Amino acid sequence: MAKVLCVLYADPVDGYPTSYARDDLPKLDHYPGGQTLPTPRAIDFKPGALLGSVSGELGLRKFLEAGGHKLVVTADKDGPNCRFERELPDTDIVISQPFWPAYLTRQRIAKAPRLKLAITAGIGSDHVDLQAAMERGITVAEVTYSNSISVAEHAVMMILALVRNYIPSYQWVIKGGWNIADCVARAYDLEGMHVGTVAAGRIGSAILRRLAPFDVKLHYTDRHRLSPALEKELHLTWHPTVRDMLPVCDVVTINCPLHPETEHLFNEALIRTMKRGAYLVDTARGKICDAEAVARALKSGQLAGYAGDVWFPQPAPQDHPWRHMPHHGMTPHVSGTTLSAQARYAAGTREILECWFDRRPIREEYLIVDGGKLAGAGAHSYSPGDATGGSAQAARFKQAR
Repeated sequence: MAKVLCVLYADPVDGYPTSYARDDLPKLDHYPGGQTLPTPRAIDFKPGALLGSVSGELGLRKFLEAGGHKLVVTADKDGPNCRFERELPDTDIVISQPFWPAYLTRQRIAKAPRLKLAITAGIGSDHVDLQAAMERGITVAEVTYSNSISVAEHAVMMILALVRNYIPSYQWVIKGGWNIADCVARAYDLEGMHVGTVAAGRIGSAILRRLAPFDVKLHYTDRHRLSPALEKELHLTWHPTVRDMLPVCDVVTINCPLHPETEHLFNEALIRTMKRGAYLVDTARGKICDAEAVARALKSGQLAGYAGDVWFPQPAPQDHPWRHMPHHGMTPHVSGTTLSAQARYAAGTREILECWFDRRPIREEYLIVDGGKLAGAGAHSYSPGDATGGSAQAARFKQAR
């Protein structure tokens, strides 16, 4: 029997839903590029249900208990006395999400001698100390591609919202006003702008594809250059480094993984190399940006707008500078946890568990760490090391409530 400790975000404040806005989801059988969707033997949930919160349990309870395993689900993940820490010592498998991450630091790994598998229900496993996982022989896996398109759509929405000054315009309506001049004083057309992505993997390339019809000029930088055919199809300009690309871009979207090489990449010095009045969008990881540097750049006018769906730590304390800076379009980390995405990452989590219990290989594209080294998607996207430093600050969110 295995003990599975699953950390999910809390249910809606009005209670777990009894009905939904839509009756079904579009049916997909593969992702762009041909990768198949998750293929568990079965699922015990209806696609379109809220699976990512505590009561949703990722649809795993029936499956796990039928196999004789124990499932513990909690949202209490931060601070030394949280339930997550109390349950860790006899836990075999940890499941967490990027949206409400259970930071699996070296110290916490040391408290979990039985831990053998850490699963990210979604994509992005930087909340795990990957170096410590490698040293301990812990397998780290995630449901690669499950919510990549969800995030890409969110990034495009944020770009348009910033450039068109959508949020302040909406707020004038809520206030009962009709203040057209106030709305348009910071509104522009996206058409003709130079837009660049930092990294052009599954999410970055999907953003480029979705922006091409807007008649923008597209740029990218990535350590893995795209094919000449795709560069020609989308009229892409490749830049060997971030510093080469930033000065030419009106809009920059960040889509690279967080690891030691990208931590605080967008600091004050790098932001100064951007065009004055550029827009910056980050749906990758909050720690890629220096929070104070972004806030200062918005106040000075170096940046015209910043939109992010990711913070560090998560949840962000009440005094986090991004909650109060001007000209922002921040959301809590929701881009990759739409009801559509949840159906895929819940099914993928079950697929990984089925493989683990059956002693079958986990899909290569799902692996981040395996056999004491970076593997699969992890070997392609990450560098050895730890990006969890400072995550204990997430406990301040709970303390303030």
